[in-house]
Amino acid sequence: MTAERPVMDDDREGEVMVKKSWMSILSRFACCGIVAVSGAAQGSDGQIFATSGLLLTDQLAEMSACGDAASCSAPSSVCDTDGNACGDLLGDGCGDACGEGLFGGSGSGIEIGGWVQGGYHNKNTPLSIARNDNLSFNDRPDSFNMHQIWLYAEKAADGSNGMDWGFRADLMYGTDAAATQAFGNNPGTWDFDNGWDRGDGYGWAMPQLYAEVASGDWSIIGGHFYTLVGYEVVTAPDNFFYSHAWTMFNSEPFTHTGVLATYSAADDVTLYGGWTAGWDTGFDQLGGGSSFLGGASFQLSEDSTATYITTIGDFGWRGEGYSHSIVIDTDMGDGWNHVMQSDVVRADDYDTVGINNYLFYTVSDTVKAGTRMEWWKADGESFNAATVGVNVTPMDNLILRPEVRYNWDGNEDITVFGIDAIVTF
Repeated sequence: MTAERPVMDDDREGEVMVKKSWMSILSRFACCGIVAVSGAAQGSDGQIFATSGLLLTDQLAEMSACGDAASCSAPSSVCDTDGNACGDLLGDGCGDACGEGLFGGSGSGIEIGGWVQGGYHNKNTPLSIARNDNLSFNDRPDSFNMHQIWLYAEKAADGSNGMDWGFRADLMYGTDAAATQAFGNNPGTWDFDNGWDRGDGYGWAMPQLYAEVASGDWSIIGGHFYTLVGYEVVTAPDNFFYSHAWTMFNSEPFTHTGVLATYSAADDVTLYGGWTAGWDTGFDQLGGGSSFLGGASFQLSEDSTATYITTIGDFGWRGEGYSHSIVIDTDMGDGWNHVMQSDVVRADDYDTVGINNYLFYTVSDTVKAGTRMEWWKADGESFNAATVGVNVTPMDNLILRPEVRYNWDGNEDITVFGIDAIVTF
């Protein structure tokens, strides 16, 4: 059996009215310009994707253009010692220019950011070359594709001084929308099969909409949110490679709807646990969808971290079963970083296992190189790929990601060239 996502109908009709306050975004540009990711795929400690779940939020928050901690909305993680989120780029005058914050209230804490990603690849990256099953985000070859036009709004809940609240909302448009929608829903609900597809492979998706409360070492979110499972993610700036591993696309959920708690048990241990309505749902429940989502992240050594995440129960569209993902991230020193990921899924008639190894090297402040070796097995059939690529950041808010990917599955082999660009704001 071949893993298949639900088929998307690109010709569905419907209108989506999307209203956003672009004036609020432009007001930030006026006082700070575009300040975005500097080396979006590298953590501040030199490890690439060492904190992939949090890095994007903190880095993109630099565009919030705040001056001093008393009047700005940027989190402390992106401010310098003087509380100036803009750092050396704009100097101390940034805070005076921004005045009372994004929506006129001092310290509103609301951040708005996003990115635009477009790319080209010369061939499909099929799962089985003999069957030409194109199970990947990059399924429109030999043409330029606008994969993601992304906008988010967020207020992070900070429980360090007692109870606090927050929220997050993400909206995207592009060719990645069909794979990002809540296709685990019944058709016609949320953003799936509900008039959000615009034809020719393009469409809209709202992959996150949740509320958050935090107090002390606890944080709880409720609503529609990204999964914890796996290493690669949907959001383009958080991945080193343009293409995706088969394991990510075929053995992992992308989103959930439910409730998820995070507990910082110690300086080097974080625990997760919650309930979801299955895999890839958006405020809906397909069949008997009801599953546990949880796990733990902990420090193996000073230079290595491990994360174990599992889903157990009825996944909805995928059936009933068990899955887990293990990710071990190691800083090898001298600019080298290694990541090993292994996923297992046992669900009704669906049986997969995958092992991916990533090796990254920081050449300079603007150039990083990486390789990915992947093996994925579904119902007794194995698929392999080797990818080599570089990340080049000629400007702070621009990253280029050329790559060459070689695929083989015992029937045939194929080499795919791809390149994309991401502009963050």
